[in-house]
Formats: sequence, C-alpha cells, structure tokens
Amino acid sequence: METIVALSTPQGTGAIGVIRLSGPRAIDIVAGVFKGKDLTTQPANTLHFGSIARGDALIDEVVVALFRAPHSYTKEDVAEISCHGSPYILQQVIELFIEQGARAAKPGEFTLRAFLNGRMDLSQAEAVADLISSHSAASHTLALQQMRGGFSNRIKELRGKLVHFASMVELELDFGEEDVEFADRAALENLTNELQDIIGRLIRSFQLGNVIKTGVSTVIAGRPNSGKSTLLNRIVQEERAIVSDIPGTTRDTIEESISIGGILFRLIDTAGIREATDAIEKLGVERTFQKISQSALVVYLFDISSLSPEMLLHDLNHLKADNIPVLVVGNKIDNLPDRRALEPYTKKHPDIIFVSAKTGEGIAALEQALVQTIAGQGLGTEDTIVTSARHYDSLRATQEALNAVLTGLANQNPGDLMALDIRRALHHLGEITGEITTNDLLENIFSKFCIGK
Repeated sequence: METIVALSTPQGTGAIGVIRLSGPRAIDIVAGVFKGKDLTTQPANTLHFGSIARGDALIDEVVVALFRAPHSYTKEDVAEISCHGSPYILQQVIELFIEQGARAAKPGEFTLRAFLNGRMDLSQAEAVADLISSHSAASHTLALQQMRGGFSNRIKELRGKLVHFASMVELELDFGEEDVEFADRAALENLTNELQDIIGRLIRSFQLGNVIKTGVSTVIAGRPNSGKSTLLNRIVQEERAIVSDIPGTTRDTIEESISIGGILFRLIDTAGIREATDAIEKLGVERTFQKISQSALVVYLFDISSLSPEMLLHDLNHLKADNIPVLVVGNKIDNLPDRRALEPYTKKHPDIIFVSAKTGEGIAALEQALVQTIAGQGLGTEDTIVTSARHYDSLRATQEALNAVLTGLANQNPGDLMALDIRRALHHLGEITGEITTNDLLENIFSKFCIGK
C-alpha cells in the first residue's frame, strides 16, 4: 500500500495549513526531514514541535501530530503537519514528502481508505462529504447523524432480517427433491410488508432530505410593484435587489441564500407577473414561470391596497404551481389605517400571512411559516432521512424487488423464483452501505470529494 499525501486545509493564504500523510511509511517519511525528536520512537496521539528542512535549508517550523494504525481516520499510520499557511511553504513541504516516497492523494482517497479498511461503511463515507459541504444547521444535523451510522444501521437491520429468510429459502433449494419448507411463508409475507412500510417512509423522506441538503428553492412571485424586492432585502437584511416605485423594475431573477430555522433557503426574486409591454419584460415573466415550475416552494406576494380578494383568487388560480406549496402573503399592511380591512382576505384564505416588507412587521411569522412548510413539526436528530439520490435509487429498486416477493407469495411461486427476488432486494440494500460495490461506483462517489479528505 502506497503512502499518500495532500493538503487538508483550503487552498490559499492562511494562518495555518495542514498536510496529511497516510500509509505504512507516513511517519518514517516525515521523520526523515523533521528536525527535532525522533518521530519513529514517539507514541501515538502525540504532538511534536520542530522544523522541516531540505538538507540544511530550513523550510518551516511545524507541529507534527502522530496517529498509529489502527487508531486513525484511515486505520493506517497517519501524520498531520501543521505549517504556516503560505502557499509556497505548503507546496515546498508536499514536494519534499513526494521526493521522500509519498504519492499525491486523489480526491477523497483518505476517506476511501477509511472505507476499504473498515473504518466506516459507504453511506457513512458519503456523509463525510455532506458534512464538509453543509451550509445550515439542518444539513449539518443530517450529515452528522448519517456519518455516525444512523442511516446505515437502519439499512443493516432491514437487510439482516431479510438475510435470515433468504438463507431458509436457499436451504429449501438444497432439499428440492424432498419437498420441504424451511421458510415460513406467512412470516416472510409479514416481514416483507414491514420492510415495505419502512422503506416507503425512507423513500418519502428524500423530498425533505434533498431540499435540506441542497437548499430550498423558494420563488417570490407576484404582480409588479407588490414589494417582492423589498421583501427579499428584508429577509436577507441586505440591499440585494433594486427597489423602485416604478412597476416592472425587476426584469431578471435575483437569487440569495439565507439560513432560516436551521434550513437553507435559496430565495429567488422574480419579474412581476402581468401582460408584458415589451420583449424584455415578456422574457422576464416567462423566466418567472420557469422558476416557479422548478421551485420547492412559492411565496405569492400581493399588495393588499391594490388587489381585492377576488383578484387574488384569480391570480392564484393562474399561478401554474401544480404540486408546489404556495404561501400567500399580503404586503404593505403599514399603509392600512384600519386592520379590519384584512378580514375579507382571511375569510377566503385562512392561512394568509400579512406583512410589511418596509417596516418588518410580520416577517418573523413568514419565516416561521417557511420552515414549517418544509420541515413540518421540525427535524429531530433521531429521524432517519434520506439525502442521497444514490440511496433513493437503491431504495426504489429494493421496493420493486420486495413487491415481486409479495407477488410471488400470492401466486405461490416456487422457492427458486422467490429466492431471486430476495437476492435482488438484498443486493440493492447492500449497495447503500457498501456491502455490494464496484470499482466504477467507488470512483464515482469519491471523485466528488475534495483532495485531502
């Protein structure tokens, strides 16, 4: 096994840069150019101050951390060198280690070795990349839970139950001529129904998991001059969009991301929806409807001083937001001398939210409604939520195989046909945790990691 080396901190100038080596010669390679203690005789999990030099030429003063197999991230000998964060220094140190026999690591190769050496399963390894790229409390929570094995433990539990029946069916095939049954068909049917119920919930959770992981695409739509740009600026607390009393100021979409209640929302300010008066405005309106069709959530904003309840209903009926949640928000309540004027709107739309994007009144209630619409009663750390499209595809394939098992039981199919469907279900569950892998699959997964992780 080769010893690999890479920079584990971001590229660029910083106070500190960390270089990581992993492999059978990791400590020996560092020891060969380290001026200080003899690192080869030092115990594991210790820090050592000294310097790195090429011959008599000093490169940098450093701190070296030692980890010995199997008690390291990769379950191999690991050395981590904290240098000053000059790109020149870091490059010189890495080149020196390569001269001493290390090889530059590929993207994700440290985590790949952790997986291959049994430090973690495949879904846990994928969660490492999710944890690094998490941009909100919710995505951090999900990635951390998966990295700790929450999701993979659930999959292993399901697979273990199915393995028992698979072995019983396979045993029947060995005694085919004697016409015996070792697998209780009724118990197998009950187990398959139980697995289908659990897998169905996991599949449905992907919609939530995916938007939490990637951010909730949220379109702010409405007629011109309803205050969409002011609302965007108010929520992100920054003058991000141009605000004007002239209708149709926004001709193209403007996007900004913000974490609300631990969930990342990608807010999209769009052109006002109306009959366009020129080609550019027409293109902007078309893009608005395109963004709506691609969104996970729509905030329909209207000016309560200029849009009647009947006109609002007309707008909502023509919004073209099929199967997309829509929050109806009435803006400019600061212009109302009498709040009783809001009652006709609430009679037709009980869930309507009233705000003043100008003063900030009602914004907290709107933000709460955004979170509630996406996460329901909230996200608990004990929830098992699917965030990976790869896992989702494997679960769907498992579901299809289990449906075939139930069909086979109903039709009293012979054991050899049923065994094929059970094996197929086990195969797809195994793909999630890495019990079933191919080189192409591993290359595809770990090529998305950053180098140094």
